[in-house]
Amino acid sequence: MKHFFYFIIFSGLSLIMGLGSANYFIDDGFALIVSRGGPWQTWVNAGSSSADPYTRAHIAVTGQLPITSASGLTYFAEHDENGDALSSDCDYEIIARPFNAVWWTIAAYDEDGNLIPNRAGRHAFSSQGLTILPDGTQRIALAPKARPGHWLPSGEDKYITLVLRIIRPLVVEGSEEDGRSDQTDTLPEIRRTAC
Repeated sequence: MKHFFYFIIFSGLSLIMGLGSANYFIDDGFALIVSRGGPWQTWVNAGSSSADPYTRAHIAVTGQLPITSASGLTYFAEHDENGDALSSDCDYEIIARPFNAVWWTIAAYDEDGNLIPNRAGRHAFSSQGLTILPDGTQRIALAPKARPGHWLPSGEDKYITLVLRIIRPLVVEGSEEDGRSDQTDTLPEIRRTAC
């Protein structure tokens, strides 16, 4: 009877640990399947026919419809450069530099994955709609109230997820064989300016 009791305890702990670790890896990934650069992360095999089981499960749980990895990359940011959660209670400056890609866009979503409703009807900016400043940067103000320049409304009382889509990243020397260019060194900075 004593051995049966130990077996039940061991089985229960194994089940809890197994399900907990699987859930963690499906939500957050790990170094072999998720690439991180500053506050940004991307599932490197999303959109690939050879995607690993964790990536497939992540896509199924989140309901994403990824484009093929050779056609583009999608990065997500839920935190600023300091690691604090992006919140509509704060103002941010998104500082981008031109990517080695045909086109890119950045959009703001709420914690439920919906575009943030706003009177301006503005949900995203693309590389073609942004001015390149003399210092070579493109800047976007992410804030609940209108700002001069390129302003992306953040709504009210919401946590925010920024989604950066880089379409047709160009091949550069030293890039991976599948034609994707590693953009992690040039991903936009997300600086909190007021809160």
